[in-house]
Amino acid sequence: MKSTKVIALLILTISSLSLGCTAPETEGQSQLKQLVSSESNERKFPRPVGYVNDFENILTPEQVEALNKILVDYKQKRTNEIAVVTVPSIAPYSDFDEYALELSKEWGVGEKGKNNGLTIVFSKTLTRVRISTGLGTEKILTDEVCQRVVDQIMVPNFQKGKLYEGISLGTAELIKLWQ
Repeated sequence: MKSTKVIALLILTISSLSLGCTAPETEGQSQLKQLVSSESNERKFPRPVGYVNDFENILTPEQVEALNKILVDYKQKRTNEIAVVTVPSIAPYSDFDEYALELSKEWGVGEKGKNNGLTIVFSKTLTRVRISTGLGTEKILTDEVCQRVVDQIMVPNFQKGKLYEGISLGTAELIKLWQ
């Protein structure tokens, strides 16, 4: 019994050390909230690392940096917040749209009270994309507007294998429409 406690403590110590080993934060990275479920130690969502969260590793570092700069500049000018997230899986969820909505809520994209957040969740592996909007955002960027951006800008680029272009051009169009 005592050895089990020692092993558990050792695993916990190693886990906490590895979670603390991150690269220095770059200028302008998002202050997105990093909430942890109070009901369990397991996370349903990855921790945000900035405005651009490429968990599927489909973007180059230069593409991440360029897109992040656009989102930081937009946040500073308009206070609206956009997060771009790529994911290889949505486990434990089975519905992509629900996953995107819950991820956006969990991370707290947008300012509380203003509900001025927008999250673009994309998965090359699952061949899905979803734009989730805050309550304040959806007054301007309705579901129909977001779906048009997905259908007319993002998907055609994705089908050509131009993932960054689909994401960046779609984001640019959303920013333009959100003015």
